[in-house]
Amino acid sequence: MKSDIHPKLNSVCFRDVSTGRNFLTLSTMKSDKKETIDGQEYFVIVRDVTSDSHPAYTGEKRFVDSAGRVEKFQNKFRRRR
Repeated sequence: MKSDIHPKLNSVCFRDVSTGRNFLTLSTMKSDKKETIDGQEYFVIVRDVTSDSHPAYTGEKRFVDSAGRVEKFQNKFRRRR
C-alpha cells in the first residue's frame, strides 16, 4: 500500500454567517483563521449557507420574486402598438 497519498484530516469549525452556529468536524480544508474551542484548535471556515439556515432543511419558504416566469417573459417581450 502506498504511503502519503491521502490528504491530511484537520479539525475544522464551519461557521454559519446567518445563524452563528458552529459545526465541528474533520475535513481536509484549511484556513488562515484558527480558534480554540473546548481546548482543541480548529481551522475556522465561514459559510453563507449551511444546513442550519438553508430553506430546504429549515422548511422556511422564501420567494425570490412575486411575478412568475411567464408574466416576466410576457412583460419583457410585449408587442408595442
